[in-house]
Amino acid sequence: MAFTKLFEEGKIGKLTLKNRVVMPAMGVGLAEPDGHANEHIIRYYEERARGGVGLIITEVTRVEPMYGTACPCQLGAYKLSHITGIQRLTDRVHRHGARIFMQLHHPGRENHAIQIEGRQIVAPSEVMCKVCQEMPRALSTEEVEGLVKAFVNGAVIAKAGGMDGVELHGAHGYLLNEFMSPYTNKREDKYGGSFEKRLTIMQEIIAGIREQCGPDYPISVRISADEFVDGGLKIEDTVEIAKCLESWGINVINVSTGIYESSTTIVEPASFAQGWKKHLALAIKGAVSIPVIAVNNIKEPSVAEALLEEGVCDFIGVARANLADPEWSRKAECGKEAEINRCIGCLNCFGAIGANGHIKCTVNPRCGREVEFDKINRNGDGRTVAVIGGGPAGMEAALTLKERGFKPVIFEKENVLGGQLNLADKPVLKDKLGAYKNGLIARVENSGIEVRLGTEATVENVKDVDPVGVFLTSGGTPIIPPIPGIDGSNVITAEEFLSGAKDVKDGSVVVIGGGNTGMEVAETLCYKGREVTLVEMLDQIGRGLYPSVLVDYITRVTKQGEKICTGQKVLSVDDKGIVIQSTKDHTEARVDADNVIVALGVKSENALLKPLKELGIPVLAAGDANVPGRIMEATLDAVNLAYGFME
Repeated sequence: MAFTKLFEEGKIGKLTLKNRVVMPAMGVGLAEPDGHANEHIIRYYEERARGGVGLIITEVTRVEPMYGTACPCQLGAYKLSHITGIQRLTDRVHRHGARIFMQLHHPGRENHAIQIEGRQIVAPSEVMCKVCQEMPRALSTEEVEGLVKAFVNGAVIAKAGGMDGVELHGAHGYLLNEFMSPYTNKREDKYGGSFEKRLTIMQEIIAGIREQCGPDYPISVRISADEFVDGGLKIEDTVEIAKCLESWGINVINVSTGIYESSTTIVEPASFAQGWKKHLALAIKGAVSIPVIAVNNIKEPSVAEALLEEGVCDFIGVARANLADPEWSRKAECGKEAEINRCIGCLNCFGAIGANGHIKCTVNPRCGREVEFDKINRNGDGRTVAVIGGGPAGMEAALTLKERGFKPVIFEKENVLGGQLNLADKPVLKDKLGAYKNGLIARVENSGIEVRLGTEATVENVKDVDPVGVFLTSGGTPIIPPIPGIDGSNVITAEEFLSGAKDVKDGSVVVIGGGNTGMEVAETLCYKGREVTLVEMLDQIGRGLYPSVLVDYITRVTKQGEKICTGQKVLSVDDKGIVIQSTKDHTEARVDADNVIVALGVKSENALLKPLKELGIPVLAAGDANVPGRIMEATLDAVNLAYGFME
């Protein structure tokens, strides 16, 4: 479909944007430790500019290093030497017709002392963040006045570096949000007390930027329309805040939601619907005359178009979708939306940043590694490479090999591409995973890659295509531990259940294994009205999941009546259920159930590895066929190997 609204020009103040797609700020951790922009962060943003985004807003950019550093390799705008790198960044973004704002930020109480060399974190008042769990020191009046100057100085540096505008981060529970909110501001000086005084810091910063950068320099303010905590800002409050901000001369309001203590409303897990918070942006848009940018968990351009048609906002914030596919905008505009590499809402991107690394993406192995994957060696010369397995690893390997000029041939024993994704998208609330699978398949089909469906690879038929190498991406097979009774008639595997090969009988169900698959199977059965118990040997289910994803899951299934037993080893299975033993005190107990589902992961399926190597050509195992893991590990493994193959 044509996305007329999405790709029409728009204006912020006197600045014209080529379309209505905005990539809002996301921490990426790609700058130098001292805040300088380097080639890694420049290439990251340039990829999104080349992909068609109208406006990019940089990651949180620190305006002072003493208390304002939020991650080890964060952009900086607090000293003159930052200007040169910022100039290079803006030049590269402008090359592709995009505009760029710098987001000025201070973490306040949502931070850790380790990020600021052991110093105590600071905030408007001594109110501890329940997530960070470190008590902040209240800033003095003089320190706040100094921070006002730091934000203004950051804007001066941004403008000197060619930035098209700046954004003040007044959302998500960070410092400026903390001042505006009665939940975190208990001050009694000029920066706290009444509604008006809580906004004084914003008024002074905006006035300072106007004085230093001129009346026409674009200023955006990002706000959380609802903090979703008792005692925090609600939409009625933020509507009034928005009116004040407009009266002080800002040019655009960027509407988000939440603070760390309501983090699922900031970066939504996969269960959240697209557009779920549009009513909040609509309320603010109805109260101001300046443009409104709004994030709404957007994955699909059709949803973005609909929000513009409804008048919810003037510009669409497309965040994680631009991590998953830097060409999201271009593909939508050119009628290739079926090929968009979809974000699946796993939040591993934020997990990577939270671990003090750089940005990563489960479905886009090149995200955060744009420099590493920049110079591809196109030396394939049409030579054939056999790819065994049409799952995510196999498809990513084939696409990369095709890009390098090889002729990949995919052997897939099933009649459809997708591999384990054809099971993973079956549980409830997995529509985004299904969309990712479909987009990946569309890219393969439209690339002209030869695919042999319903063809199980053998040494003979692989040899028949005369390959110069083989990629073994045949996935894995379910792990069935040697537990007494595990082969009973009431026992099936998660794979059998999800594929429809076998179903559970009437009655209750116990699921053995609290990893991703076990969790999803258990929830699916809960939604079908079954009595379900999930048993996990570790002390917590969902190992490796981003915390808010796990919290979201537990909140949902608790309402459905699912029972979760952690720290329990399964000793035996019988036709009445299972016997478990505590890993702490070794006490035993029974879990009665009519059905048992085993969801303990997979082991590598690579029986062809040795005989294929006897052909005397390179054979590379990737994904689960190499080391069982998540989609993130499988796709990165495949793309890495395909890049390095016969260089």
